[in-house]
Amino acid sequence: MDATPVHPAEMPIRSRSRAFFGMARGFWTGSSARRAWLLTIIVLAFAFAQITAQVGINGWNRLFFDALERKDIGAVVTTVSLLPLLLGIASFTMSGLVVSRMLLQVRWREWLTNRLAGWWIADQRYYRLGFLDTEHSAPEFRIAEDVRIATEPLVEFAIGLISAAVTALTFAAILWTVAGSITFEIAGRTVFIPAYMAIAAVVYAVVASLAAYFVGRALVGKVAEKNETEALFRAEMTRLRENAESIALIKGDSDERASVRETYRNVVVAWMAVVRRQGFLALVLNTNGALFPLVPLLLAAPKYLSGDLSLGAVIQVAAAFSAVQAALIWFVDNFVRLSEWYASVVRVDELAQTLEEVDIGAIMEDEQQIELGESDDDAIHIDNLSLSHRNGRVVIDDASIRIAQGEKVLIAGESGTGKSTLIRALAGLWPWGSGRIAFPKNVRYAFVPQKPYLPRGTLKDVLLYPESDAPVTEDVIRAAMERCGLDYMVKRLNADDDWDRVLSGGERQRVAFCRLLIHRPPIIIMDEATAALDEGSQDSLLSLFQKELAGSTLISVGHRPGLEDFHTRKVTLIRRPAGAHMQASPLRKSLWKLMATP
Repeated sequence: MDATPVHPAEMPIRSRSRAFFGMARGFWTGSSARRAWLLTIIVLAFAFAQITAQVGINGWNRLFFDALERKDIGAVVTTVSLLPLLLGIASFTMSGLVVSRMLLQVRWREWLTNRLAGWWIADQRYYRLGFLDTEHSAPEFRIAEDVRIATEPLVEFAIGLISAAVTALTFAAILWTVAGSITFEIAGRTVFIPAYMAIAAVVYAVVASLAAYFVGRALVGKVAEKNETEALFRAEMTRLRENAESIALIKGDSDERASVRETYRNVVVAWMAVVRRQGFLALVLNTNGALFPLVPLLLAAPKYLSGDLSLGAVIQVAAAFSAVQAALIWFVDNFVRLSEWYASVVRVDELAQTLEEVDIGAIMEDEQQIELGESDDDAIHIDNLSLSHRNGRVVIDDASIRIAQGEKVLIAGESGTGKSTLIRALAGLWPWGSGRIAFPKNVRYAFVPQKPYLPRGTLKDVLLYPESDAPVTEDVIRAAMERCGLDYMVKRLNADDDWDRVLSGGERQRVAFCRLLIHRPPIIIMDEATAALDEGSQDSLLSLFQKELAGSTLISVGHRPGLEDFHTRKVTLIRRPAGAHMQASPLRKSLWKLMATP
């Protein structure tokens, strides 16, 4: 069977921003649409109100400076008395815009985070993501941080862009009305320019924006590279922390230090590329920042000197010119933030695309896959099962077996014959293969890995996981702890601690057996579940399947001595060039175990 995946280069090219918007706009079209549109309308209302307040302050400037020019004390006092009202309105509209904008940002991020996190966690995609040969690392960071960067600034950009457009039109009209046209002579010829201040503002903004674009357009890619190296560096540090004990035991400090330094060196290289590009862009931005307050004064000076404009009109025109400039060069002022935003959009969409690829139909050339179904009896049926790696190499070929209710089956074989792969396939986690796996209908089953997962919470929560709300009395839990050799932990049953760090490997495996004894699942599948226990503890816990859990069906992978005495049948995976073959044989308890059993 060939299970060669579709190479990314062969997949249709997608527009990252278009794909992101296609996913993110669901906030305004799904169940959250009512809230989304209400917040959007409120934000826009405050944005327009703020522009109105700015127009009022611009008109106040003309009244005030005209009064100063006339030395009219009464007019100055009257004008100043209007200032508190204007400032109050401006402050209220600005505060309202900030609060409503933040509410929209929080709710949109909440919606998108729930969608991506739910997609990532559902159907074990968080696990199967590791099967893909992909450079798209740290999905948790993309969900936690890149979603924030992709949504929060976008709300500000949208508000800024709308405000910029309205502001530009409004204050351009003021420039047209107040400054009017200009007439001057060049080489004996009279030149007439209508609405010259408005035209100058547009021309200046276009020149500044184009200069910023051509200087800074390479910044987008550099920022994306910088974010990727930062994510890889965080992942490297997380891996070091999670494997601290193993690294310390083998004294791998020097190698890890070298690895961390090399990874961070890549971060520095990426940052230096960003710094260089931002340096060129800063030159353009700072030059523009120094020029644009002076340009309107220089342009208005001739009309002021000729008496066509009053001092108040000059101040009003200069303020209006600055407002138009600020609106039209919005792209220039936000170029760096736009680069950061787009880089995060790319990373969020890369995660979305990778989650799509996790689905079997997107990562296999054909639609052949393992069928998970329900059996017609109480047995587990494995029919014509073939398992392969992602590269198409067959691990197990054409395996068939029936496991009756209550049977205890031990899966053995050489390393690399596919024992753990078979367990993953039974759990529905292995996507590459063919054949059928059928479990009894409506029957619960539990999987016990070599390193059981311990969630945060009390020890009671840990023991009840993944059914923390199950109606189980503490007496039942205590009895299970005592039976599994955790009686010394009973007094800490309701203690909240970092159990993942506190408990040893052997204690974790005892916790797993406690869970089995508490929940008593009809089908139990284990993968090296006693590897961290001594032989006596192993025998004590495995004897549960001859007593308390005798009615449960057991499928377990293991190679330690003594396991056969607790199983009724052994399935050996025999290595072959075309894939391992299954060979089943009955088991009988050894004479020593028969004599030792009370």
